Amino acid sequence: MSLFKARDWWSTVLGEKEEFDQGCLCLADVDNTGSGRDKIIVGSFMGYLRIFNPHPVKTGDGAQAEDLLLEMHLRDPILQVEVGKFVSGTEMLHLAVLHSRKLCVYSVSGTLGNVEHGNQYQIKLMYEHHLQRTAFNMTYGSFGGVKGRDLICIQSMDGMLMVFEQESYAFGRFLPGSLLPGPLAYSSRTDSFITVSSCRQVESYKYQVLAFATDADKRQETEQQKLGSGKRLVVDWTLNIGEQALDICIVSFNQSACSVFVLGERNFFCLKDNGQIRFMKKLDCSPSCFLPYCSVSEGTINTLIGNHNNMLHIYQDVTLKWATQLPHIPVAVRVGRLHDLKGVIVTLSDDGHLQCSYLGTDPSLFQAPKVESRELNYDELDIELKELQKIIKDVNKSQGVWPMTEKEDDLRVSATVSPNFDSVSQAPDVEVGTDLVPSVAVKVTLQNRVALQKAKLSVYVQPPLVLTCDQFTFEFMDRNPDGISQVIQCKFRLPLKLICLPGQPSKTANHKLTIDTNKPPVSLLSLFPGFANQSEDDQVNVMGFRFLGGSRVTLLASKTSQRYRIQSEQFEDLWLITNELIIRLREYFEKQGIKDFACSFSGSMPLQEYFELIDHHFELRINGEKLEELLSERAVQFRAIQRRLLTRFKDKTPAPLQHLDTLLDGTYKQVIALADAVEENQNSLFQSFTRLQSATHLVILLMGLWQKLSADQIAILEAAFLPLQQDTQELGWEETVDAALSHLLKTCLSKSSKEQALNLSSQLHLPKDTSRLKKHITLLCERLAKGGRLCLSTDAAAPPTMVMPGGCTPIPESDLEERSVEQDSTELFTNHKHLVETPVPEVSPLQGVLE
Repeated sequence: MSLFKARDWWSTVLGEKEEFDQGCLCLADVDNTGSGRDKIIVGSFMGYLRIFNPHPVKTGDGAQAEDLLLEMHLRDPILQVEVGKFVSGTEMLHLAVLHSRKLCVYSVSGTLGNVEHGNQYQIKLMYEHHLQRTAFNMTYGSFGGVKGRDLICIQSMDGMLMVFEQESYAFGRFLPGSLLPGPLAYSSRTDSFITVSSCRQVESYKYQVLAFATDADKRQETEQQKLGSGKRLVVDWTLNIGEQALDICIVSFNQSACSVFVLGERNFFCLKDNGQIRFMKKLDCSPSCFLPYCSVSEGTINTLIGNHNNMLHIYQDVTLKWATQLPHIPVAVRVGRLHDLKGVIVTLSDDGHLQCSYLGTDPSLFQAPKVESRELNYDELDIELKELQKIIKDVNKSQGVWPMTEKEDDLRVSATVSPNFDSVSQAPDVEVGTDLVPSVAVKVTLQNRVALQKAKLSVYVQPPLVLTCDQFTFEFMDRNPDGISQVIQCKFRLPLKLICLPGQPSKTANHKLTIDTNKPPVSLLSLFPGFANQSEDDQVNVMGFRFLGGSRVTLLASKTSQRYRIQSEQFEDLWLITNELIIRLREYFEKQGIKDFACSFSGSMPLQEYFELIDHHFELRINGEKLEELLSERAVQFRAIQRRLLTRFKDKTPAPLQHLDTLLDGTYKQVIALADAVEENQNSLFQSFTRLQSATHLVILLMGLWQKLSADQIAILEAAFLPLQQDTQELGWEETVDAALSHLLKTCLSKSSKEQALNLSSQLHLPKDTSRLKKHITLLCERLAKGGRLCLSTDAAAPPTMVMPGGCTPIPESDLEERSVEQDSTELFTNHKHLVETPVPEVSPLQGVLE
């Protein structure tokens, strides 16, 4: 037994009944802070990935909540974790996680916290490789002398080495005579892989020999390989150590010297990089792990060796310099810099005991604190507890985590849209067909009466509208104490002339809508000044609109009835003029002092036209997925042909090309053609998504008029039908909307408790077709027609009571901002881009700016 115990600096226990091994521990600055402080990355066989940043207040403290930066369940068992430059185009550090049938590379990043809960950390999957063989371990390094990036080599259970050049698979080679896999390490000085085979001998293989050897299509040597077509995999050097190895580690003194350390079951070996033994040490106890590192004495190396007697021995070459006792049997040991403390020893046991310790002899003295003896007043405690519960309840009823300020005097944001267009258009695409694209300036003013530290202004418009600048940041010299960020919003309408011109009315159209009102008809000239010529009777009952790009819409007002008709050749073009008509009618009657004006829609819901747009959008998504798969296949084929040509060109006696150059040229042309097709499909998908958004706005508008829905219920429909600002292959509109509608149909619009008991899928994926989505949209309309209500309160799970159509109850305690139909009046209309110019906001000289 050692006289000295390892001084416990920080420790914790990971999970319950989890298992770990030597590859499950890694230390690195994985979040790229640049401070030189390491983080502890641990993976378990249960699939849990954890990242720690220990900073105990007192030495020996256990893990606090803020010490755990990230914990995520990756489902598959984690065999090994490593940190290196694994992503192309950047030299930032990334985390590689090896599963039995998969290799995943993640980026780890932290977001600065704005409240006392601290910073937020998350991981993002950069890429993954699905393995055809079961993995055993991996190593990484600058294979072949590449600079600025690391390559990964994975050893399978049947002795195959698979090399990955970051995002792409390079090649696979079988080690000759392999029976059982062994430890694997890479030497950068000799550019070699070193392992211990099942014959109990250390073997070294040059990377160049592996790269130019015959492809590992089969485990056995083929007849073609025996005849000499291709190169056989030849070992560089071997050394018989007479026992199985537990681990291999390579340490370099400098560029001219390198040592290979091998930990056996009973001995400890140090080899030169040519396979000769420098020294060996017979161990008294069965080792469990080891870690060599450079010593302060020149020409020597220190080695940490843990054993099954709960001991950690420190050797300088073959001399035992220190022995310390651990509270567990370590299966992995690392040394790093944690919280400005250099040389911290991190050990991990097979059952999850993680400890950070240091070597020393200072005694562990403990003095029990004095107990403060006083009588407790339980009546006062009950009163204090009730007050705290009331405060907590009031906070839970507030409007979200980021409070919206109600003090307009303290914080104010205003936007003013210029009545005139810019004399010289600032649009990137000045022309759309034969039309000039105009631009308009928006003046945004921020004012406040409180001291601020930092202000950030974001301006957003939906495509195809574009901005000259959408982000403004203001820094102040006067630093104030950090507090909770406050958010304030200001919505503004853009002029209809920005995207619409006067046009000739059309008597015939494929799509028509009729809007009913409860007031006498209004002249369209007074509603849309500037879009029609002044007539003699000052009554205009028909008006034409032409969007930039050519689409036309006709608006008709009945002279005898209280109806308005909107018609167009394309269904999605109806929304903008319909929405603008309703807004302007309400403004007109408000100016007249009439408050009971109302619009309604009594026709049938145009679901068939809406479904055609959904099918077209979904068809483009399917087509894009197929094109990307074909492009990936051709890219793999192109790289394979390149490797074959490179092998033949580098051979001393090159074989005939056998039309490989022709095949390479044809594949290259196919890759270019497929890339152009993918780009063209993406542009078509963007335009289709814009049309789909416009049609969705129209359907929501008609639903609100049809059932006289309140603003809160329309907000729920908008959140369900318009959940995405952008449409991607990974997360598309169809599956997102289908999940939202399914939730509404199984909660507030459910018929019985049996429907409410059905669970929704937690994973969103591209559906096979759109039949399920169209069925849910139809069912939503049917249940709204029968008196169903839209509600987000907790009592929405109760069976709905019979409610008369149009009598839907509002949302109790809703945190949604009350939105009317008048918002977003000109945001989605065509498939062309237009521009809104946003100058730098004005700031009052006597006031600050929004934080």
